[in-house]
Amino acid sequence: MKITVFGAGAIGSHVAARLAQQGRAEVSVIARGPQLAAIQARGITVEAPDGGFTVHPRAEQEASALGPQDAVIVTVKAPAVTSVAEAIGPLLRPDTPVVFVINGIPWWWGENLPSLDPGGVVRARVGLPRSIGGVVWSACTVTEPGVVKVQSASSRVIFGELDNEMSPRIQALAAALDGPGMGGVATTDIRTAIWTKLLNNLTNGPICLLTRNDMKTTFSDPAVLAAARAVMHEGLAIAAALGHPVPGDPEAQILRSVVIAHKPSILQDLEAGRSLEFEALLSVPLQLAREAGVATPMFELLVTLARQATRFG
Repeated sequence: MKITVFGAGAIGSHVAARLAQQGRAEVSVIARGPQLAAIQARGITVEAPDGGFTVHPRAEQEASALGPQDAVIVTVKAPAVTSVAEAIGPLLRPDTPVVFVINGIPWWWGENLPSLDPGGVVRARVGLPRSIGGVVWSACTVTEPGVVKVQSASSRVIFGELDNEMSPRIQALAAALDGPGMGGVATTDIRTAIWTKLLNNLTNGPICLLTRNDMKTTFSDPAVLAAARAVMHEGLAIAAALGHPVPGDPEAQILRSVVIAHKPSILQDLEAGRSLEFEALLSVPLQLAREAGVATPMFELLVTLARQATRFG
């Protein structure tokens, strides 16, 4: 099975490294700049709670250098999805699935969300039939080109068809990734999986943009933690109104994550001068809340303050 990971940031590098570590697929990555040079020269090194290792996937800048694949996993940030759609063609056969492992509300969620797919480029060039939804749980950071530090004790990627079918292709992708240090999960409810992860982004993203601190430092203040809890409950209400109620104990899940001295990806992007996933992570969930008639006073306040603090929009 030939799998290309398109985007070799922290998440993409970690996913590619785990795929290579499991040894069930021929793994390649599309990367650029110092990250590309480092992977070509020294491979990808992962430093994780379950141990460190180095793998050597093929790394290229252009999709044309790799040719058609059995699957493509897109791990770029949401603002870059359009550019991926414009470049991904050489990797695709008619039956090649494309998994979008992206934070926030994905481009395929609905046709009334044009800000997630400006001009409909992704819908036209990749399309819904070959697209698979993806959710990743992994607190990780590129500490230097080619090196990824993983802070979460357990990581996983969830794969789901847009029509909620338990298909052979998502089962094959989950099996290729599943193993030590990384779970691969196939689900029949990818939208609920997206909202379950999005709750974390809603609670820690805007607040950490304001504090400019990691989650452990930020939420050690009881008043800030109380605000995060308020946002979490508003997020639960949005998900339920949209028909995707989050199961289990979301508060326990969030309380586990806020004790990690990890900066959310949106804060990492701000500090690195990269484009922010503001639309997918914050603005669109707020739009969906308004359309569903769900009151979100705390979330709206924090998003507004974060927009002003980062001069976004």
